[in-house]
Amino acid sequence: MSRLIIPLSAFFFFLAESTFADLFAGEHFHSSRIFVPHFLFIFILFITIFGSTKYGIIYGLIFGFLFDVVYTEILGVYAFLFAFLALVVSKLMKLVHSNVFVAALLSTVAIALLEILVYEANGLIRDTGMNFTQFAAIRLLPTLILNFAAVIILAFPMKRIIEKANFDAE
Repeated sequence: MSRLIIPLSAFFFFLAESTFADLFAGEHFHSSRIFVPHFLFIFILFITIFGSTKYGIIYGLIFGFLFDVVYTEILGVYAFLFAFLALVVSKLMKLVHSNVFVAALLSTVAIALLEILVYEANGLIRDTGMNFTQFAAIRLLPTLILNFAAVIILAFPMKRIIEKANFDAE
């Protein structure tokens, strides 16, 4: 069962993102703000930080590609960015003390980078429909607030799930 806990948890977070996005869309609350949950990406970062860099990158590629296929028109953007940012976070964690609070802050910074890089990639390929200032106010800031709250709530349960998987035994 411990072998299945990580892929099942990742799949759960993948499904939870779309459910959360549908239930809590800004239009339901008469708001133009866009709240983008990144629970799966947070989980991938926590795998990288508290489990294994190798598995964090692998899960980043697999679930990033799945994310691309299901949610985006451009294949490969999330697959590349999930894996790349997992690698960057693993390198940064070697410079700082590895604890849940540092992981939460670093995850929030990685989410900001993810959002900005996806915005820029979309800007290169097609019109994004908003300039960077609008993007920052309407999507980036609300997304960071939502995901920082999610990290605070999910950090310890995610860490426990990853510790139960025991990546050192593999």
